Amino acid sequence: MSLITIPEWISNNSEGVVLKLQIQPKASHTKIVGTIGDRLKIRIAALPIDGAANKELIYFLKKKLKIKSIQLLHGEKTKFKDVICNNITIEEVLIMLKMDLIS
Repeated sequence: MSLITIPEWISNNSEGVVLKLQIQPKASHTKIVGTIGDRLKIRIAALPIDGAANKELIYFLKKKLKIKSIQLLHGEKTKFKDVICNNITIEEVLIMLKMDLIS
């Protein structure tokens, strides 16, 4: 039994952990800024041109979560995105993002 409260923006499916995100491109630097509704909000230091913001998002999440496999599921051309993270649990994601979520 898990003692961690699971936020609305994270869930499991048969392939891995799904993160529901709201992205703000053209930021001064890439960082997690909190939650908005049922999504985790991330500011991205890239323009939303030719997939640059999506690439920066995937790079940032791989580095932050220390995993190699993250794919964009939905939202290639919108600020609302769903990504799937492989080889990590919900609890591990929450632990890795803890400092970002409380600051």
